[in-house]
Amino acid sequence: QVQLVESGGGLVQPGGSLALSCAASGFTFSLYDMTWFRQAPGKERELVAGIGRSTGVIRYGNSVKGRFFVSRDNAKSTLYLQMNSLKAEDTGLYFCARGWLATVDYRGQGTQVTVSS
Repeated sequence: QVQLVESGGGLVQPGGSLALSCAASGFTFSLYDMTWFRQAPGKERELVAGIGRSTGVIRYGNSVKGRFFVSRDNAKSTLYLQMNSLKAEDTGLYFCARGWLATVDYRGQGTQVTVSS
């Protein structure tokens, strides 16, 4: 079955960096667009970044442009998110999902990112 397992979250000070990973299994990873979302307590789910099947198309949420970078390794069936210059407002549960916008059909359990001094 489809599995998406995120890792790499943790506590980081403002201005710091974290690198998240999402290990995919149970489907042909290279055939799907992939997306990172995040959700903070009391807030709606927010798009962080999306990447096309062949990495030719990448999109970012407005709040993370220039600070976060999404990538993928189709040979390893893994999605990545490099997060730099982290801010307190970046705190939340980050999860990866298979698909893009209306085609999202599976998501992982998420990894918690907390930005605090």
